[in-house]
Amino acid sequence: MLSLQNGVENADRLRTLLPQEVIAAAVYVGVEMAGPGHVRHHGRGELIIERSKASDHVARALIAAGVPTDISDNVRGALWAKLITNCAYNALSAITQLPYGRLVKAEGVTVVLRDLVDECVAVAKADGVTLAGDVDAAVRKIAETAADQYSSTAQDLARGKRSEIDHLTASSYGVAKRSVSRRPPTGCCRRSSG
Repeated sequence: MLSLQNGVENADRLRTLLPQEVIAAAVYVGVEMAGPGHVRHHGRGELIIERSKASDHVARALIAAGVPTDISDNVRGALWAKLITNCAYNALSAITQLPYGRLVKAEGVTVVLRDLVDECVAVAKADGVTLAGDVDAAVRKIAETAADQYSSTAQDLARGKRSEIDHLTASSYGVAKRSVSRRPPTGCCRRSSG
């Protein structure tokens, strides 16, 4: 079972319910629901999957199907890095209803993004996570590589749907409440966008 759903805890949750091996994956793709049964692709599309007994076989099959796939010994770090990016952009894009490229040009937004990233990095470290790659650079790059992309939370709110912000920020917010002394910025964004 390959867990392709966002979230740092999803594979662990599935492992408590399923008898077969569960492989965690970080999914990097920009999409939106353009209508019923219609997904619009905005960019990217690669996977980072956890090393396991089946990961070589799974990666070969995905690569053969045209899906760039890497196997990692630190998929937890990759999942947290993606979570941090989501925490940085999702609520702000939802509150402002702006795509990432325009969002970062608004006054004060880069400061808020930096605070959100710093807080989430502190939370990840407090939880013993070794983050994959340069998280600050990755967050800054999203505004360039996905400049026209609205966060999934912004898309949900624009359609009058329930926000996913609680699910996206639950891990970082819960750990932060237990281990970080000041109020986490994600708490502010959760209340404003959900």
